[in-house]
Amino acid sequence: MKKLLLVDDDLEFAHALKDSLIQQNITVEVVHSGMDCLQSLKNFQFDLVLLDWNLPDVTGLEVCKKYRANGGTIPIIFLTGRNAIDDKESGLDAGGDDYLTKPFDVRELQARMRSVERRVIRAGLTPRVVRGISINSNLHQAIKDDKQVRLSMSELDILEFLMNNTDTYFSAKQIFAAIWPSDSEASDDVVRVHMNLLRRRLSRIGADNLIETVRGAGYILRSEV
Repeated sequence: MKKLLLVDDDLEFAHALKDSLIQQNITVEVVHSGMDCLQSLKNFQFDLVLLDWNLPDVTGLEVCKKYRANGGTIPIIFLTGRNAIDDKESGLDAGGDDYLTKPFDVRELQARMRSVERRVIRAGLTPRVVRGISINSNLHQAIKDDKQVRLSMSELDILEFLMNNTDTYFSAKQIFAAIWPSDSEASDDVVRVHMNLLRRRLSRIGADNLIETVRGAGYILRSEV
């Protein structure tokens, strides 16, 4: 991770976090509003965006939606005091790649950032085609025929993992262990949230039943039906 954009209207919090990240040899640009965020993303290149939800002009949720609608692909981690599952799902559904609830330990944020970096490095290592579904890792897309849908990085990781391990049942705990960093403080409940969103997105390209859930066994992606 070389350069990131931190978007937060709490000046004290933003500059304290910036100082912590600079110690990790990361270049950090700080802006305090949604419109300044969009302008910065338009004019400069970043490796990651840390985006607060509650901003003074437009919400981080709307910023994320607009950026993704314009084709933006830089990973986004929401930083917010909202901790309800519905809020997390909304943030991820808007195009966020991860979601961290305030207050948090900076070590947890660094773990999430390392996870994002590993995913970016793996981009381009596209798995085989399974049941007409392929992945474009660089564009974060699942593709079927002439249709495509954008996935968050976590959704992409889940789909890639299952496509590379077809015809095998995996519990949420096993998927969490395979994809999320070992030092993450999140739980395997996050897998269920991402799985629901992944299925919703896959339905847009006619792949509603690609991933099955079998009670007592787990999730499975069959190579043939």
